[in-house]
Amino acid sequence: MGKSRGPRRRSVAVEAVTEAVDGGLAQLIPDPDRGRAWTLLIDGAPQSHVDLDDPAYLSFEYQRRLGHVIDLLAPPGKPVQAVHLGGGAFTLARYLAATRPRSTQQIVERDASLVQLVRRELPLDPGARIRVRSVDAREGLAKVPDGWADLVIADVFSGARTPAHLTSTEFLDEVRRTLAPAGVFAANLADGPPLAHLRGQIATAAARFAELALVADPAVLRGKRFGNAVLVASDGPLPVAELTRRAASDPHPARVEHGRSLTDFTGGAVPVTDSAAVASPAPPPSVFR
Repeated sequence: MGKSRGPRRRSVAVEAVTEAVDGGLAQLIPDPDRGRAWTLLIDGAPQSHVDLDDPAYLSFEYQRRLGHVIDLLAPPGKPVQAVHLGGGAFTLARYLAATRPRSTQQIVERDASLVQLVRRELPLDPGARIRVRSVDAREGLAKVPDGWADLVIADVFSGARTPAHLTSTEFLDEVRRTLAPAGVFAANLADGPPLAHLRGQIATAAARFAELALVADPAVLRGKRFGNAVLVASDGPLPVAELTRRAASDPHPARVEHGRSLTDFTGGAVPVTDSAAVASPAPPPSVFR
């Protein structure tokens, strides 16, 4: 993992950037504590944080957890092939490019005007092997060759909700088609009590993958508050012990559930199919206050 150089306060005031995009009102808010860092919000909901001087710095809790998955995907520094469903400000693609140079990545982000905004205001490293497609996530995934990806990350939200067609077994069939035999799928999921969506997503992944792990704040897992959980799935062994260690030692400690405890957590939930899929629940307004 790249080393952070520490906070660098801005020496001059920098204006926020506000622009209408396909998905709502986008705002790029300068981080006062880091010289060239920005937070992206869509309709007031935080989406991404990017430090252009230090792309290996991850601020958001769920992105740090996905960063652990990236770190443990292969030996340190080894290039990989990755697909990012949902672009935001391209935070995780930048992180992967910084920590695993010469990796080849595809970003699928439906919001073409958001892509233009991010490219203009937060330009990608021209040397990074990152291609961006402005199409629907499943449409973009369908263009990925069989077995091409070492990693597929799903982080797609529309109006702070994951679209229904990205929650089903049919969606995961397409993900599995694109993954190499030991490839890893990781999804950012959001839910609150009674956690019906989260339990259903675990059951759906269990119907398609041999190995699963879930990384989340213990309060979220206990149904005490709305929050994010990172679901990790593969047909090969997962680095559960090291993932558990990293999650526990994070600035925002998380718990890792797997095996029997994860099966018990689903509470008898059944896999979700396209015909029955619904979008993830909307977060309560208090989440973003």
